[in-house]
Amino acid sequence: MILLMVNLTDLERTLCELIELPSINPSLKCDDQTLTGEEKIAAYLESRAAQVGISSKRMKVLPGRDNLLLSIRPRGKVRSRIILAPHMDVVPAPKTSFKPKRKKGRIYGRGACDTKGSMTAFFHAFLKIAQNGTIPQNTEILFIGLVDEEFSQAGSRKLSQKGPPADLAIAGEPTSLQVVSAHKGNLWIRLKTKGKAAHGSTPQYGVNAIEKMTPVVRLISRAYQDFLKRKTHPLLGHPTVNIGKIQGGIQPNVVPETCEIDIDRRTLPGETDLMVEAEIKKLLRLHKVNIPEFSVSRSVPCPPLDTNQNLPAVQAFLKAANRRKTVGVPYFTDAAPIAMGGTPALVYGPGNIAQAHALDEWVAIKELEKAEACIFRFLNSLP
Repeated sequence: MILLMVNLTDLERTLCELIELPSINPSLKCDDQTLTGEEKIAAYLESRAAQVGISSKRMKVLPGRDNLLLSIRPRGKVRSRIILAPHMDVVPAPKTSFKPKRKKGRIYGRGACDTKGSMTAFFHAFLKIAQNGTIPQNTEILFIGLVDEEFSQAGSRKLSQKGPPADLAIAGEPTSLQVVSAHKGNLWIRLKTKGKAAHGSTPQYGVNAIEKMTPVVRLISRAYQDFLKRKTHPLLGHPTVNIGKIQGGIQPNVVPETCEIDIDRRTLPGETDLMVEAEIKKLLRLHKVNIPEFSVSRSVPCPPLDTNQNLPAVQAFLKAANRRKTVGVPYFTDAAPIAMGGTPALVYGPGNIAQAHALDEWVAIKELEKAEACIFRFLNSLP
């Protein structure tokens, strides 16, 4: 396909080649298994790196799914380390979405924005340092392609556990070239009410679990929303809550025995799972509503990110990005699991989150070029 696209720059060609390699997260619903898995991306990057003398390592994460580690060693002893960390997986899309197109200054295709655009910019800057840039005296540069960001972030969690630690990691995501130092955490809570089943013609003999859940839904949708607006963070604003799923009963002529709702609670730095549960229960007691059963419906912790923007490495990156300050975003990224392991992390990349996961996903070529230039300036300035 890309052979038919003339006058592509090297940067554009790399992005198109990455788009043409489908890498749908295998944990997400996809009927065509030939479109799933990150291995094709890892092998492509590995081969390109080998052509300029960069050796690779693999970090086993899940069966058949490895993080890819590429390293540029410093001229002297390693005294610091920088990690470039885009993820290799994408969300499901039709097979036609993996045929890249260039139109009106944009590259279209699944992953163009989230996050093969970032991957391309990071990788090109990384290769330029190895070939034509200034190899740092004492800083190791790692390019790490991560698996599983779109499902449970298993790749970044494994990196956090196994290392190596670094002075700064940059997670690739579409930030419109803003430097992100903070994002909200993500807590999924399941609430369950129990009733007593009975025939629909004699509801007086049963206890309706949906009716027991109704005041809970009303409070979370109104009073709890108002309560959350009193909390604030300088970069993130206030926390949010969304009732994303409700399930109860089996059919109309049976009094429902159970009812469940799943809540998405976006947390601020300093908030914990226990704090959130406690404040919801306190609100229910205040309004004399029976407290339902609580459980966390997500198996892995998803805490907020709040990186100190005064760290020297962060300030150096801001300078390279021509930005005076960092910003915050509401969505969750690999940066938080990486930071859980002790490595300060930022989020950065070309593209807008509004295009991520869209059927006509795209990234502006000018942003792609600016992102590559920013990463190169940063890497070229390392001690």
